[in-house]
Amino acid sequence: MPRELRPRLAVVLGFVLVALAFTWPLPIQLGTHLTGDPGGDTSVYLWNQWVFHQEAMRGNNPFATTQILSLTDRLDLSQHNYTVFPNLLALPLISLVGVVAAFNLVYLAIGVLTSLMTYGLARATTSASRIEAFLAGVAFAWSPVLVARSTGHFSLAAAAPLPAFIWALVRAERNRTPGDAALVGLCMAWAALCDVYYGIYCVMIAVLYLATVAIRVTRAPAPAARRPWVWLLDVLIVCIGGLVVGLAIGRGGDFSVLGVAIHMRSLYTPVLILTVLVAARFAAWWRPRVSRRPDLGPLPIKALLVGVLACVGPLSPVLYGMVGRIADGRFVSPQIFWRSSPRGVDLLALVTPNPNHPLMRLLVGDEQLTAPTRFVEYTASLSLVALLVVLAAVAWARFRPQAGWVVLTIGFALLALGPFVFVADANTHIPGPWALLRYLTPVSLARMPTRFAIVAALGLAVLLAGALAAIGERWPQRRRAITALIAVLLLVELWPAPRTLYSAEISPVYDTIAQDPRDVRVLTLPFGIRDGVSSLGNFRPRSQFNQTRHGKRLIGGYLSRISARRAEQMRRGFPTLAILMKLSEEQPLSDEDTAALAERGPRFVSSTDLGYVVIDRRFVSESSAHAVIAAWNLEEVQRDRHLTLYRPAASRP
Repeated sequence: MPRELRPRLAVVLGFVLVALAFTWPLPIQLGTHLTGDPGGDTSVYLWNQWVFHQEAMRGNNPFATTQILSLTDRLDLSQHNYTVFPNLLALPLISLVGVVAAFNLVYLAIGVLTSLMTYGLARATTSASRIEAFLAGVAFAWSPVLVARSTGHFSLAAAAPLPAFIWALVRAERNRTPGDAALVGLCMAWAALCDVYYGIYCVMIAVLYLATVAIRVTRAPAPAARRPWVWLLDVLIVCIGGLVVGLAIGRGGDFSVLGVAIHMRSLYTPVLILTVLVAARFAAWWRPRVSRRPDLGPLPIKALLVGVLACVGPLSPVLYGMVGRIADGRFVSPQIFWRSSPRGVDLLALVTPNPNHPLMRLLVGDEQLTAPTRFVEYTASLSLVALLVVLAAVAWARFRPQAGWVVLTIGFALLALGPFVFVADANTHIPGPWALLRYLTPVSLARMPTRFAIVAALGLAVLLAGALAAIGERWPQRRRAITALIAVLLLVELWPAPRTLYSAEISPVYDTIAQDPRDVRVLTLPFGIRDGVSSLGNFRPRSQFNQTRHGKRLIGGYLSRISARRAEQMRRGFPTLAILMKLSEEQPLSDEDTAALAERGPRFVSSTDLGYVVIDRRFVSESSAHAVIAAWNLEEVQRDRHLTLYRPAASRP
């Protein structure tokens, strides 16, 4: 082996060992367990890989399917969080090792790839040594925010394109060649094919980076005399501040100003006004002057065009589907409300100890895992070791990080706080940057602000590499010892093993369905149609996980975005489904509902090619189950714990 390749191979091997250690005992249970509950979001990401494989192996377009919501037209998946890149990695593996093992192998590979991309970014943008850049790779790939996402939001765990994009962006800005611009476009497409949020983050990062390159902010000279409007700002801040305090202590009220009636019931508006006034007062004190950098060259139009084309090419299947949805009026864009849109992370969550650590789990008794949605979405802990190392390097090692990295890290951390800042779970009503940016297209598509913490964790990892390099240059004789000590502290802090694993066992009732060679449909009760923002009925995502075993088409289904028109098409085209949705929401069926269910029963069974019905007794009452059994003339086939498998008597294999 060439001598120059040995260090690189050692780095790769090191990241592989870290991935195995930080996911233990998953490596010895690849085919039987998962790091996320298959009854939750994990099932959808595993289903993504299965359905992509199914459609591709059949020679179909893998960006559309009839496997779910199968009573409607072929489903376009362009607005679904489809995780195309992990799907491609899993494509050759599923036939070899099975769906679950392939999913776990892809997760491990993505962890190693994220580490490598961060390592390369740290080496390219700082003076860090290999071991220092290696620690940066570990700090991001196994940061608390990414490990938490691997319990449910696996698309966000595939964060390798983010450091790759920044590396390509820095390289393109330095060289300004079409080839480097194409690399930027390809990395942006890669990011979007992992998670659409990451594609949007790449756009935001590019804007921030180009702004730091093209714009210079300096402080203007102080005026000879204090301007009168500054005094007015001070008076208004005192007045509005007093009003906010009064409202916080009291309960609001009605009063008039210059004959204008004002009704105060909450702190949102007065705190917004106070925040704007304080920002204006700070600007008056700082006196920023924005100017274009004089050494900025001409805009490389050719390189920009090549970059755009390189991005659009790999995304063309998705873009084609989205254009079709827009043309047909099926594009789903959730409405943004000023007060009730998704909140961000708590300010204290950024500096809490790693919740994935076994000691933290022992202290809280795995309490965070009893509310998995909150845990996976609102975990935002930044590495305390990395923060302390960066601060120590600034204070004692003359570390002066590049402004771009500071802006990236702090800026995305502020965005993660959401539209209004929460502290210790109390709403301060102070608007953050996201309060305004969430209305800006296409940034508004990234509707969950909590996920901005991932980019902040990446920025901190690169700052850690720069800080370690500065400390090593300040004390060169102790560089190895200091780096070794920090490495131990960092690994101990980030250590998440032994990981909480979830059984990937599937009930044998679905093996019975799989043995039926007919192309029939399966209906599960409770039944419904569900997406990321709404639900009709009560569709359980585990149904799609079970589908990876039996392979039959489902009448219900879950996607990230489902158009209201498709949902209405199912309700109006099949009135029986509307009754099933009502039943699944635990609403009592009226006599009219029961009669309609019985009257339409035989026609529904025959027209839908209904082969099997699975009833989950935990969520369906005996009276509701009996109504369905009688209406469709179902006969029991098999029982397994809370599940009962039926088939229509008229649809025997």
